[in-house]
Amino acid sequence: MGRSRNTRRRSAAVAAVEEPVDGGLARLVPDPDRGRAWTLLIDGAPQSHVDLDDPAYLSFEYQRRLGHVIDLAAPPGKPVHAVHLGGGALTLARYVAATRPRSTQQVVECDARLVQLVRRELPLDPNARIRVRAVDARAGLAKVPDGWADLVVADVFSGARTPAHLTSTEFLDEVRRALKPSGVYAANLADGPPLAHLRGQIATAAAQFGELALIADAAVLRGKRFGNAILVACDLPLPLAELTRRAASDPHPGRVEHGRRLTDFAGGAVPVTDAAAVASPAPPPSVFQ
Repeated sequence: MGRSRNTRRRSAAVAAVEEPVDGGLARLVPDPDRGRAWTLLIDGAPQSHVDLDDPAYLSFEYQRRLGHVIDLAAPPGKPVHAVHLGGGALTLARYVAATRPRSTQQVVECDARLVQLVRRELPLDPNARIRVRAVDARAGLAKVPDGWADLVVADVFSGARTPAHLTSTEFLDEVRRALKPSGVYAANLADGPPLAHLRGQIATAAAQFGELALIADAAVLRGKRFGNAILVACDLPLPLAELTRRAASDPHPGRVEHGRRLTDFAGGAVPVTDAAAVASPAPPPSVFQ
């Protein structure tokens, strides 16, 4: 059934919320097409979209792709232990809670004032087993017990760039330590031509995990534009056929690269260490226009 005109008017009447946080100026903007949905922006850059009435709904392209990884990380509906590095509006933690009830989750988000804003304006389901820690992502990951996590999702941006210390082999050592042997790591990466950062991250993950896949828009993979790519890594075989089908059937279809094609794409890039790590490149201003 369609929503009534009155519902649309109520949505339009809801004002945006604007508040300074540690990472800049946060704005929560109501979605005019969904009754209790909001988009979070930091300094004008879209970060998250949340529908409080339907937390299983994922609007952003990269979040949908991470959702596919979450769906395929364990049998449907099975509770998992999940660690989210980077919280934003807690979209993916809400998604796991909605699609995998009784899951236990830890969210690590260094922006304490953002956490307060999101908790106040977009409250979590009180029955969801979600713990939020306002600390640095790598420091928070270090507190996760050995072999605890079925899933580690990294979606950390500071000023629209992934911090350098979250791009290295030493960082992935901590990810591996926290994961179960059957666990899955997924990272939201952003890069543009010549894709040096993305190639380096593939090489870094290949040095630590036996199985890799990359989900991205074909134009991003061809170096035609700046965009997001989801890197998936684990030690057990990935459900590549189903992941490929889901990515291809999205509103913004994505391509899945793996095996020799992914190795060739990395083009001889070498693993990144703490000593050589740099933040991911800043997106061009046109990305957010």
